[in-house]
Amino acid sequence: MFLITVAEKGGDTQQLSFEGEEVTIGRLAGNDIVLQKGNVSKHHTRIVLKDGKYIVVDLKSTNGTFINGKRIAAPQVVRPTDKIYIGDYILNVEEPSDEAPPEEEYEEEGGEEAEGDEQPEDEAPPEEDEEPPPEEEEEPAPAQRKNMPASLQAALAKNRKRVDPRVEAYANLQKDIHDRLIEYLDLRRLDMDRLGDEELWRRTEKAIKDILDQMEGDGEIPEDVDREMLLTDVLNEALGLGPLEAFLADDDISEIMVNHANQIYIEKKGKITLSEKIFSSNQAVLSVIERIVAPIGRRIDESSPLVDARLKDGSRVNAIIPPLALKGPCITIRKFKRDKLEVEDLIKFKTFTPQMGEFMEMCVKAHKNTVISGGTGSGKTTLLNVISSFIPEDERIVTVEDAAELQLHQEHWVQLESRPPNLEGKGAITIRDLVKNCLRMRPDRIVVGECRSGEALDMLQAMNTGHDGSLTTLHANTPRDALARLETLVLMAGMDLPVKAIREQIASAVHMIIQQTRFNDGARKVSYITEVSGMEVDIITLQDIFYFKQEGFTEEGKVRGKFVATGFVPRFYDELQRRGVPVNMGIFREE
Repeated sequence: MFLITVAEKGGDTQQLSFEGEEVTIGRLAGNDIVLQKGNVSKHHTRIVLKDGKYIVVDLKSTNGTFINGKRIAAPQVVRPTDKIYIGDYILNVEEPSDEAPPEEEYEEEGGEEAEGDEQPEDEAPPEEDEEPPPEEEEEPAPAQRKNMPASLQAALAKNRKRVDPRVEAYANLQKDIHDRLIEYLDLRRLDMDRLGDEELWRRTEKAIKDILDQMEGDGEIPEDVDREMLLTDVLNEALGLGPLEAFLADDDISEIMVNHANQIYIEKKGKITLSEKIFSSNQAVLSVIERIVAPIGRRIDESSPLVDARLKDGSRVNAIIPPLALKGPCITIRKFKRDKLEVEDLIKFKTFTPQMGEFMEMCVKAHKNTVISGGTGSGKTTLLNVISSFIPEDERIVTVEDAAELQLHQEHWVQLESRPPNLEGKGAITIRDLVKNCLRMRPDRIVVGECRSGEALDMLQAMNTGHDGSLTTLHANTPRDALARLETLVLMAGMDLPVKAIREQIASAVHMIIQQTRFNDGARKVSYITEVSGMEVDIITLQDIFYFKQEGFTEEGKVRGKFVATGFVPRFYDELQRRGVPVNMGIFREE
């Protein structure tokens, strides 16, 4: 007798029990376990029970059978703790336990649970007139549910309740067509390089049209479904980024947040709303993630379940999958506008005033080391892009980032990107490694996309050793918090430095802090421009030069306020005047 657990990569898990001494696994109907994916062979694997041992036999499959990550070349005995990898699936085999009766026993008893195994209230059976839950959100088998955390049970129940039945039915139809497409075209075995993108899309579109013609002839497509939209959605899910394609094409959308297959939020013109579009399954979300990370040499799997990446247009992507994401694969995309923003654009958006823009330009041209501070989504990277445009064309710029997203205007620009470890956990190149390396590349300016760890120490040392005019960003809510954050990051470098020494290093290295803030109405503004003026005893002293004075909200809920010049003139302006450099002192007049 067999008890086999089948987990779809990034998707659902089910437990199956079998009588007899052999179980066959493959893509075609007729196998004991049917796995309908293109990277599963028609007859892929056989598991045999002999003399009390479970033996796995590969049936000369194209993609092979793996046990604990190693491809088997001969029959191999497995234990309950071993993982069997077949295509996108992970299997475990063991002898059924008396404590967890097989799934079939529950079905024979009309779906009722065993005595003493109470069913949670939020998983009560649906009423007869309710739509059934989507395939990827099916209620777990009792044997699984017995050991499932209550929080996960509640999450799955909420997911089922919130899906619009019409949207759910459309997603199921889309998934059905996609599954037929894989079988029809054997999509995953196509030689992508040989076909080329255009030919691949052409052949796939023709295959989908053939499938739709057949389904329409059999009356399987409802009359209210737009065939062209359905064709586009299936094509995007098969070869593109699924429902995300429409969001990426909309210039008004700045952020896309996929919480799980049935929940996609978007930020449009500063407001976050729930989209009507969904993925057909968690597996479809996982496929999109793999399509994003593969071209840039990144990976995501059970051993590396989270990743930072980028799209071709420079948009930043973060993805995280189960077991870390309990509800299913999760994607967050920070979009960049197709057109590079200029200073005039941010002035028009009321991010800062022309006087503040003029001052920031002078800071860059005067080689003042600048830290852009702000919370998540406040627009730090956008501001960094704009400020970097002030760097003269004849200077050599080296940028260092986790996921390349800076869009500099200058020609003399070297762009470096960190690298995660490989499958063996080796070969990682960190931001800190790149910052150290770029010091040997004769840079005039060093731009670090974001300081998150010990690279802050190397950045400060670079600022203090002849690389004035360098730029970076970090997460903090005020200029004073930014200094505290820098101290913490320097300590993360592993150097046993006294706090006073760290503060002296920061005070001599950092000249300006620009604080970027995202307000409740979605508006992004430069809330402070602050000079680091020196040290008094053990405290770094700061002096605000400009700040945003909030005065309440309008009737539409928009932030109301004004930008204020404090009247303080930074010290380096006096130095520029003594050197005969023309400066506009009028921008510092109090309003």
